[in-house]
Amino acid sequence: MPESTPLKATLGPPSNPWTYANPTGFTLTSPPKATPSSPLTLATTTTPITLSPALTALVIIDMQNFFLSPSFGRSLDGAGHRACKQLLERAIPAARKAGIRIVWLNWGLTEDEMAEMPAAVSRAFGFAATGPEGEAVAANKFGERKFRGGDVLLENGASGAAYSGLGSPCGSVEAVGADGGRETLDAGRLLLRDSWNAALYAPLDAAFQEGRKLERNPDVWIHKNRMSGLWGAKTECEEFLELHGIRTLLFAGVNTDQCVGGTLTDAFSKGYDCVLLSDGCGTSSPEFAQKAWEFNAANTFGFCMSCEELAKGVARMNESVTAEEK
Repeated sequence: MPESTPLKATLGPPSNPWTYANPTGFTLTSPPKATPSSPLTLATTTTPITLSPALTALVIIDMQNFFLSPSFGRSLDGAGHRACKQLLERAIPAARKAGIRIVWLNWGLTEDEMAEMPAAVSRAFGFAATGPEGEAVAANKFGERKFRGGDVLLENGASGAAYSGLGSPCGSVEAVGADGGRETLDAGRLLLRDSWNAALYAPLDAAFQEGRKLERNPDVWIHKNRMSGLWGAKTECEEFLELHGIRTLLFAGVNTDQCVGGTLTDAFSKGYDCVLLSDGCGTSSPEFAQKAWEFNAANTFGFCMSCEELAKGVARMNESVTAEEK
């Protein structure tokens, strides 16, 4: 059959159908008449998609101090920081212009959640073991590091606390203060709510603080207590998405093949429309892990695209709206 042959199809249940036509691709979501929204058409790595900004959220996962701050030895040239740059320069401004809700989905554990944490999840963040003479030893998962006294030598050569699992003290770290100078502060217990290590990385926190003040579609912070923010029967994130009728999710954050990917696959199984922003997420895993997720996002779980394409699509949409108004 020639590629130019007109084709049409409808997929999915009446509650959230996709329509397909070549060469225009998939239309994922259409807003109810009571919620007018200009359609946003985006170029992905496989096919164009059209969605409704009013029913879409940009979900930014785990861009927290523990995963990004140089105070924890995180490299400013790493994949997480490259993703951070794309989000700040392209994806976040584009989402704001389009009226796409931004959800900051982050680790933020309570004491009760810690007490019920499965062993496998606990081990993923290292754990405390007992040596032959009864001494406590941090069995740390995050790479081979040389211990120096009671500290561990971090990636950037700085001395930091030898944290030993979720909820363990991270010790004191040096960080950039509000006045731009260096200050020593308590990083808090690993990924517990309201701790410094669980706070958003400073440049992204500035974006969140700006977004939460918006009168229309303000940014929202949602805690999660597993790799996935959509695991199980219902989570706080899913309740929020259902309350606001959000069906299409643009995924970004760290790590692509862990918390981002885990949330994306659960979203896929629950019937959300999933789009991975390839350069808006990063991982400390080998490069093939990132490539595998980009491939599967595009060919199985939904779609894959760049932050630049998101920005271009929003610019085209706004130009079209402006032309119609004239």
